Amino acid sequence: MTRSHLIVKTARAIHLYMGVFLTPAILFFALTGAWQTFSLQSPSKDGSYTPPRWIQQFSQLHKNATFAVPPPKKKSDEKSESKRAEEGHDGTAKKTETKRSLLPMKIFFVLVSLGLFISTLTGLYMSFRYARNKLAVSGALVAGVLVPLLLELL
Repeated sequence: MTRSHLIVKTARAIHLYMGVFLTPAILFFALTGAWQTFSLQSPSKDGSYTPPRWIQQFSQLHKNATFAVPPPKKKSDEKSESKRAEEGHDGTAKKTETKRSLLPMKIFFVLVSLGLFISTLTGLYMSFRYARNKLAVSGALVAGVLVPLLLELL
């Protein structure tokens, strides 16, 4: 076996097992990132929408590496925060930027999330379909699920 053949064989093995190990995390971040693009984890200000608890928890895990959801902000806190955001660091009012539609960029990011999700699932399928050692591939996938769960318990 030549040196270059050995390098390619090693690189393929690393790519296979690392990819399968990271698959659960990639799927998780693609999914939670997609719904966070449209702020589905946050209740509406007028109270017309309250997200399911599990969406809030998974979003917290995505953003802050914890399932703990902070208590909702009080109305007075929201007002003072928005007032502070309107003012600069020195207390003077900031220039207001022209409003532009964020929807096209949000749609693009959701499409990126969808593409990442589908591409990852396709890669997982190919990993099992063409792997010689399906037990090792299965072990990498199970480890990719268990390691983050165990880390959350620490």
